[in-house]
Amino acid sequence: MNIPEIPYTPSGMKARTRRRKQHTAGLPYSSATSGTKAREEIIKVLRRLGCESIGFMDDFENQELLLVFKHRGRQVQLRASAKGWAQKWLKEKPQTWRSRISSDEYKRAALQQGQVAVNSILRDWVKGQVTAIECGILSFEAVFMPFMLSADDRLRIERELLPKPDEPKVVALPTPQ
Repeated sequence: MNIPEIPYTPSGMKARTRRRKQHTAGLPYSSATSGTKAREEIIKVLRRLGCESIGFMDDFENQELLLVFKHRGRQVQLRASAKGWAQKWLKEKPQTWRSRISSDEYKRAALQQGQVAVNSILRDWVKGQVTAIECGILSFEAVFMPFMLSADDRLRIERELLPKPDEPKVVALPTPQ
């Protein structure tokens, strides 16, 4: 029976070994590398669900990714904000004096990573929801109803929660008697 030897220093003390830093989880999707593979996987999952048409649109003005698909005649729109992800990343990893790039370049790099990350975020969200539908946990309507387009081309959730364009936004308070 072999017993592993413990390294000792000449003074008889146990030798110190370097401790490895444990990898902390950090912000999800901060190491995402490919948006195209995530998009291909979204298409594969939605085709398996029976979607007739699927499309992506990069909104560079608002720094968002828009996923639109049609399932049994019902159009669904999902948005993911790269700007929101980048703000979260900058909050968790603020620029330090050791950075070799300017503040603007640091923010631009965060936004670029956010544009890659939103693809993976949408992929995982869609996969989770479609799995719930396929397993019978939820119906298609229960999952995607808030994101379906209504007759006035607004999302159902916006139509229900936000006032209509012609409605007054402030309700008049009753006058005291």
